[in-house]
Amino acid sequence: MRQVFQGLGASRGSALGRARVRLPHALEVAEEHVGADEVEGELARLHGAIDQVRTGMHALRERLHGALAHEVGEFLDLHTLLLDDPELLQGLDALIRTGRYTADYALRLQRDRIVSVFEAMDDDYFRTRVDDIDQVIGRIHAALHRHVTDMAGVAGEILITDNVAPAELAQLQAQGVVAIVTAGGSTLSHSAILARSLHLPLVVGATQALQKANDGDALIVDGGSGLVVLEPGPDDLREHRTRERSYIRERKELHRLRREPTRTRDGHDIQLQANAESREDVAEAHALGATGIGLYRTEFLFLQRHELPDEEEQFRAYRDVVLGMSGRPVTIRTLDLGADKADRTGLALRDEPNPALGLRGVRLSMARTGLLDTQLRAALRASGYGPLRILVPMVTSREEIAAVRTRIKLLGRELRTQGYEIADYVPLGAMIEVPAAALALPGYIGKVDFLSIGTNDLVQYLLAADRNNEALVDLYTPLHPAVIRLLRDVIRLAHARGKSVAVCGEMAGDPAFTPLLLALGLTEFSLHPGTLLEVRRRIRECDLAGLKARAPSLMRARDRADIEAWLST
Repeated sequence: MRQVFQGLGASRGSALGRARVRLPHALEVAEEHVGADEVEGELARLHGAIDQVRTGMHALRERLHGALAHEVGEFLDLHTLLLDDPELLQGLDALIRTGRYTADYALRLQRDRIVSVFEAMDDDYFRTRVDDIDQVIGRIHAALHRHVTDMAGVAGEILITDNVAPAELAQLQAQGVVAIVTAGGSTLSHSAILARSLHLPLVVGATQALQKANDGDALIVDGGSGLVVLEPGPDDLREHRTRERSYIRERKELHRLRREPTRTRDGHDIQLQANAESREDVAEAHALGATGIGLYRTEFLFLQRHELPDEEEQFRAYRDVVLGMSGRPVTIRTLDLGADKADRTGLALRDEPNPALGLRGVRLSMARTGLLDTQLRAALRASGYGPLRILVPMVTSREEIAAVRTRIKLLGRELRTQGYEIADYVPLGAMIEVPAAALALPGYIGKVDFLSIGTNDLVQYLLAADRNNEALVDLYTPLHPAVIRLLRDVIRLAHARGKSVAVCGEMAGDPAFTPLLLALGLTEFSLHPGTLLEVRRRIRECDLAGLKARAPSLMRARDRADIEAWLST
């Protein structure tokens, strides 16, 4: 019987397929014991499953590259660390040896023990790690019963589940899943962002779909509108085909924009730069006509390894980016690493009570001056091969920028003395992602050459709302009057002082926000290469003079509804 469910569209695209329902993970395993002579065999079965999961995650990690490696890799690495956690492994062994429990029941007991500890902590970060524990335990349990839980054979199917981890998305798409529907999740979560990069239709918040659908049901998913149709009728099928044809035409039209200028209808050129962290990203940015690399993430050099990259390794990576952009400017962001990243080098503090507010970004670099000097030396050496800028993350004060500026001057003199060819001047910029940095900007803007606004963290810190917290999905939004006014103030001050300013967060890569950013005076966007053509098309549709004329009414908006109404007119 036909049923229609409304969720939130998180990744555009229309898909038709069979439903594959995966119920919320809960190890409802009955208590079972093994005989004394079966203990070693049960331990071997458990460790074989763990090894199988570890090998599978390593193989997936090896297949990833570029931004996909960054988004998925963080979660894979965190899950690998959990797999190697002595508390988890020793606890499982002890339960099987002393309690003579089956591996399945030991998994359930150990999972419940760890989760109860995390949930008792008065800290959102550790409570959110429960999902990671469940993902790891679920993988091990699936490996113990591969014949029951294997997701093979899902080609042409639509996965309906409570939630989906970023680490699963690439694997599910490779297995042939054509769309995903979740009961939970947020349109601004890591999973949603990654799904958009993969062009995999995703609908979140469709609770009824999980409750009503059964394996094998025919299903249509519209990732744009958030509509999910169970057992569609003839009209639904016609509409799906129409949407499919529309998306195909759209991709072809976008492809034709690869060599077109990024210019508004009334003739104003806008700079579209790319966020990148790999040679693949750089090559794609170059091919799509990006005017430069507005944000080159250096964290990938430090993750998934046990030793720190030395100066030579970093220099070669930065030099290759500069050469890859053939004279277009490259912005190297210094290390933005904290305890929320799966760091194996020992740089980030383990067990920080609140990593989002902890020793990360420039704070970590200033606490590890040798680390900062190595990175700055490598970047300065790369500046001899083409235009390069240095961007400092998580800035909160004038003193931090001044300290980095001093180090750049000292290291520059040192490198020239050693015979290296470096640029006469390397511009230094600050990321505006902490409200304090935005509010204190008049006091230190003279110390920087350019600014880059990281809207992901800025919105999160300004509204005190975690974008991955499903309970706050309605609160976390860039369409808040406080966010809009802060953006306006930063852009206005930068232009008044002759400083370039870009937005490099997800807001820059969403065409829905393009008119708003243009109205605020933004002329530089830095975004994922995968969304560059969509934003270019939106800019070419805009009349800049008209948007600026409407800016005063945008600044009078009292709430999100007012801003959404402004965007819709």
